[in-house]
Parts: sequence; C-alpha cells; structure tokens
Amino acid sequence: MGRAEERRARQRGGHRAAPKTRRSSGAAAEGGKDGRSLIRRLFTWKKILGAFLGACLLGIGAFIVLYMMISIPAGNADAKLQSNVYKYSDGSILTRKGDVNRENVDLSQVPKAVQETFVAAENKTFYSDAGVDLKGTARGLLNTLSGKGAQGGSTITQQYVKNYYLTQDQTVTRKLKEMVISLKLDREKSKDYILAGYINTSYYGRGAYGIQAAAQAYYRVDAKDLTVQQGAYLAALLQAPNQYDWAIASDTGKKLVQARWNYVLDNMVGQDWLSSTERQAMKFPVPKAPKPEAGMAGQTGYMVTAANAALEKQLISSGQASDTKEAEALVDAGGWTITLNIDKKKQAQLEKSVKSQLTSKLDAKKRKVDGNVQPGAVSVNPKTGAVVAMYGGSDYLKHFTNNATRSDYQPASTFKPVILAAALADEAKTQSGKQITTDTLYDGTSKRPVVGSDIGFAPENEDDQSYGKVTVQTAMNKSINSVFAQLGVDVGMDKVMKTAGELGMDTGDLKAVPAQTLGTMGASPMEMAGVYATFDNHGKKVTPAIIKSVAHNTRTVTMSNPIGAQVIPREAADTVSSVLTGVVDDGTAKVSVADNSKRDGQQVAGKTGTSDNNKSAWFTGYTPDLVTSVGLFGEDAKSHAQVPLTGATGLISAGGGRINGGGYPAQIWATYMFGVTKANGKFDLDTDQGAAVEPTYTPTPTPTPSATPSETPTTKSPSPTPTTESPTPTPTPTPTPTPTPTPTGARRPRGGAPAPDRRGGGRAVVGAPRPRGGGPGLGAGPPLSYRWVNSLIARRSSRRSGRRLPCRCCASTAGRGRGPSGRRRPSDGR
Repeated sequence: MGRAEERRARQRGGHRAAPKTRRSSGAAAEGGKDGRSLIRRLFTWKKILGAFLGACLLGIGAFIVLYMMISIPAGNADAKLQSNVYKYSDGSILTRKGDVNRENVDLSQVPKAVQETFVAAENKTFYSDAGVDLKGTARGLLNTLSGKGAQGGSTITQQYVKNYYLTQDQTVTRKLKEMVISLKLDREKSKDYILAGYINTSYYGRGAYGIQAAAQAYYRVDAKDLTVQQGAYLAALLQAPNQYDWAIASDTGKKLVQARWNYVLDNMVGQDWLSSTERQAMKFPVPKAPKPEAGMAGQTGYMVTAANAALEKQLISSGQASDTKEAEALVDAGGWTITLNIDKKKQAQLEKSVKSQLTSKLDAKKRKVDGNVQPGAVSVNPKTGAVVAMYGGSDYLKHFTNNATRSDYQPASTFKPVILAAALADEAKTQSGKQITTDTLYDGTSKRPVVGSDIGFAPENEDDQSYGKVTVQTAMNKSINSVFAQLGVDVGMDKVMKTAGELGMDTGDLKAVPAQTLGTMGASPMEMAGVYATFDNHGKKVTPAIIKSVAHNTRTVTMSNPIGAQVIPREAADTVSSVLTGVVDDGTAKVSVADNSKRDGQQVAGKTGTSDNNKSAWFTGYTPDLVTSVGLFGEDAKSHAQVPLTGATGLISAGGGRINGGGYPAQIWATYMFGVTKANGKFDLDTDQGAAVEPTYTPTPTPTPSATPSETPTTKSPSPTPTTESPTPTPTPTPTPTPTPTPTGARRPRGGAPAPDRRGGGRAVVGAPRPRGGGPGLGAGPPLSYRWVNSLIARRSSRRSGRRLPCRCCASTAGRGRGPSGRRRPSDGR
C-alpha cells in the first residue's frame, strides 16, 4: 500500500497493517521509553508555557508587592531648592540669590500654548496615558542591565518623578521605583500638577532650573510673557541643554536645535494645538546672549541683606516664624520674589554723589585715616515710607556691615530736633514756669551746668564757644549743646526718650539722663531718616520700608503699612520743620546746602551732627517730597573699632581737620537731593513759629558769658517779650543804642509772596520774603515788627531812586506807627 493510500485509509478510519519496517526494540530501549531525547522531554511546549505563565504571575506578584510597599516620597532637598529673586521698584531684576537658580511658578502663570510645547516635545500622549511608557521603561531596564547607559523614551510623569522624587542614578532599583511612583502619582495627582512640577524642576542650561529662570536667562522675560516660539525653544532645550544653547552651540548644534524646534511645532499642529497657518508664520526666536551673574557686589548685597532682614521681621510678626532662626531658614529656603522700593535712578544718583563728594577724595595709601571712612545713607519718601535709595558702603564683598542700617554710632546733634519736638508736643515749660517756644531765651554758655536735674551735667559747646543768651531757634542753627541740655531737662528726659521712641528710635534700653541730649545713643541712617520723615509728614509716624511687595508659591506675606498714626501734633512737627530751615539757611549747613549752586528753589530743613571725638558726622535733611540721612563713620579698617574721622581727605584745615556734619555729609546730601527733587518745592506748615515763618538774628560767639543777653530775639508783633529760662535771676534785656553783637542776618523763607502778618495768628504762608539784616538800622536794637522793617526797606529804596517818602510816624497812609522800641508813636493829628 502506498503512502497516499495509507493516509486515505486513516482518514476513513480504516486500519491496515503496520508499516513493514519498525525500529528495532534495541533502538527503542536506547532512546528511552517514548523514543524522545532528554532535552526534548525537558523543554516541551507545555513546560515552556507553564514556566512563562509562572514567571508572569511571579512578576505580577512582585510588582503588586512593590506597589504596596513603595509610596510617593517627599521631594528630594535639591529639587526643592530655589533662588530668591530681588527686583527694583519698576520690576526689573536686581539680583538672584541662592545655590540654585530656580523660581517655581504656578502653571496658571504659563500660557496654555507654551504648556503644550512641552507636551508636544516630550510626551504627546501625556493627557491620556497612565503615566508610564512600558516599552520605553523595558528598553531602559535592558540597557541598564547591559551597561549601555541611559535611554530616552520616558513619559513626562516619569521624568518629573526622576527629577523631583528620586535621583539621576542609572540603576534597576531606581528604574523600578520610578515606574511604581509614576503610576501612583498619575492616579493621585492631576495632569496639571505633574506638568507644573516637570517644567519647574527641569534643567534648561545657563544654570537655570525651572521655566521662570529659563525665560529670564534666554529671553529676559517672565514665564507668563513667553510666546509659543520661545516656549518651543525652551522645550527643545530639555533634550540637550548645553548642546542646544544658541550662544555656545556649534553649527551642528544650531541645526539640531532648529530641527528639534520644528519637530515641536509640527507635533502641535498634529495635535490640533496650533493651526498650519500660524505654524507657517513662525520664525525661530534667537535667544539673547547670556548675562553675567549679578551677584552681591557693590550696593546690591546691602540692599539684599536689608530686604531679607525686613522679610524675616515680618514673618515673625505675622506668626509664620517663631523666632529669628526659623525666619532665616524660611528665607534661605528660597522661592521668594521680593520687589524693593529702590528707585533705579535715585539709587544711581546717590552712588554717584557719594563718589564725587567723598570716596574719590580718599586715598588710604597716603593717609591711613582715609581707609577708616565708612559712608552710609538712606533716602525715604515721607508720604509712603518707601526707601527709594540706599548706600551701605564701598562694596558689600569688601565691607559686609551695612552702614545704612548699622546703629552702633552716635547720631550726635541730629537728635536735637527730637528734644524740641518733645518740648512742643508736651507744651513744656522752663524752670521759671514759662511755656517753651522757639523764641524762648536760654543761656548758651559753654560748660554751663544744667539746672533741675539730679544728675550733674555741664556739656561743652563745639570748640568751647559761648554764646550768651540765645533763642531756641538760634541754638538749633548754631547747634549749641548747653542750650539743648537744659531744654531736655526742662522737658523731662523721660518724656524726651518717650518721644524719641514714638518717632521711631530704638530707646528701649536707654536711660533717661541729660547726656542723651547730645545724641549719645546709637542710631542708623535708616532710623534717623524715619524720624525726620515723620517731621516732614506732619507728625504721622513713618517707618522706612525697603520692601514694596513679596510673593511666594506656597506662602502669603503682607508687609506692614509704613505710615502709622499721629505720634506728635501737626503743629509741633511743622514747628520743628520751620526751625530746621534756619539750620540750612542761616546755620551750620548754609555753605554746603543753602548756598549750593545745584539748589533750584527747594526749601530745605535739616540738621548737622558731629559726635564726640569726631567718630561720626551726619546731615539729615528733607524737602517737602524726600528725606535723606547721610552719615560718615570712623571704623578701623582692620580691627573695626570706632576711630576718629579727623584728617580724612587731607583737604580740611579748620578744627584740626575735623569732619563736621556740615562738610562732606551735607555735600553728599545736597548733590544727591538737588539732582532728584522737584524745583521750588515749598513746605506746607501749620505753625506760627520758627525760621520759616519769622525772622531771626544770629549772634556772634563771645569768649565769656555776659550778664546781659547778647541779642534780643525776634518776636511776633504784638507778642510779649520772649521768655527767659532763669535758673538764677537775670536782668531784663534792655535795648541799647549800640548793641554788642553784630547781627549776621535775618532769616527769611524763600519765595515771592508778601510776609504774613502774624498778629492775627493762623497758618503760616511759607515762602514769604523777609529782609536780611546786616546794615545800619536793621541790625540794631530790639526786634522789629514787619511793618517797621518794610517801611525802612521802602525808605532805603526811595533814597536810591531819588523819590522821597514820608517817614513811618507821620505818613498819612500809615496812620499810627510803632518805633523800634515797640512804643506807639504820637499821632500826626489826623
């Protein structure tokens, strides 16, 4: 039977005889019972399938165990690190500070189209997948096992998990953890959460971590202002940040990144996220050249440290930190965007002024003392409290102490206005029981012991000058120590220190002793600027604020309002301002400020100060719209001990080379202020006292005290004779035909309006001209009324012009008049 027939027979179910030839029984015995080899018996398809299924079940079981055991961990510390970003008041970048240049932003701040560029570049199925690419993960595992290194293909979720929760290590364990955490994260978090984490933790080159830092590094814009083209470039960068950085890329690298950029945009078209028309119109956005790191050099470090200190203080006061240590840790953790009140133009002008008026004249190689000069300055807007400019020292990297905020040097005579403010606010009286005004007479004798204090104190005036009887206004102009020591005692030193605290000075641990009248406590330019800003703001408390606003991705911090309550009456504050105009126009700041060629009609109030042993020199002053405090501090360049400034620059011969507040500090102040303030600014003062609203006369210093007052103060007509502080009886001042002192001139406010008639009281019209003394008739005798002074001026003018006018006593238009003695002249009969 042939084979075909045998096959057909089997198909029909029939059985024929077995084939004639069979394997011998010996062969069968040799090959085994069923005649198959050992290998074939071991690797049957059933066993292979069973082993495969068993392995799958084992793998699934192992994965279930891993899934149960591995939880989503906390983010690693490096991934959480962010930089702090500091900005000028106009929003431009001042600097970044931190080990990592990262600034997290909420996804809502990134345009939707820019978000989609990252999805198109890295994971087109991101919005629909489960967070894991099994094929890519398996390929990565095999490559890791075979030693081929890293392999792409991970999803956005997996890359975020690697960046934020794990490390960059290429191990099987890390790969398995990545897969498990990615699956869990995709189930527990939204896609927006994952995408935000991904774009905020990725590295973009140029030291930039996160899309905000990258946007600034490559295009000088914030993430919210990125275009689709720019977003596509940043998304393309993630594949090879350094190779694709346009600034350093080779020709090949530039071609590759352009191809990658086109790939991203084409994918967006394919996903219907971008129209073909829009795509065709797009051009490659060439990034800007890298900027050198701003760092902390120059004034930047001083401003940053001052801002950090202010933020830390606010964190504590708002309850977000329990102490300074915790507040510092919160700030150092990063993620803050701090916008300062610093005005770029004013800051540049202040730095320029310090250089031109002082630091350019210092030469430590020629004079050792020049290396010990440390300038500091703060400029404040009195209406808002904003610190618009700050000078902390020559360079933060060379001198870390901020001279603008340090409070270890004496403010000296810049404290005197605080004493006057306390006297006026409290309506204090002299030892004889008469209310203190700017016209009150005090004994200006050097080393005169104060009266009425349990603590003996007899301060020396500068250069041991004695002035005899002087008004409070004159004492402020000439900065007479002996007068303000007695004034402080008359007010009560406890009240003086209380007022100082209310104005913003740190007086908590200070003793209320007469020596404090010389400004022997510590104070900073920032502190004194706040005190004088309160005067300028009519008695409403001003606390200088360097921070304009603060933002953080997980915290909300609201800065305190720099403008506080009324701490002294407006009339008291305005009277202090009025008095301080006399210091500028007729006192210790006249040469540097009043007569400065850069002055353009601005009315100025201010006070100089020079501390004991010339270790500090100050000028703090203000116009109606800006307050600036400038201090010079003597600090040994090596030991940092306080040392005298005397002899610095080698250009001053007076006083043995003493550096006074009316010198370099006032010169710096004037150069800066007259360059940034409005021309012809005038104070709006609600007072009838002080140099801004009534004329004063400056006495000539006398070597010894006189029994008779050396000058008679100006008084308002028809006010009574000024009160005289009299711890011991003194004779009543009597006018003499030839007075002892030669007046140096009457103070008058600048402006063109007629002088106010003070007899009716009311608000002062500031800016009214008054005659300056010095000539015959005007400088002699007791105070003159405005009408008498004006008539004399008119008569002088008539003599020059040849036109004769009737005298004051008989002019028909004048009616009854008063002579220089204040007695009414006889009527002319009409």
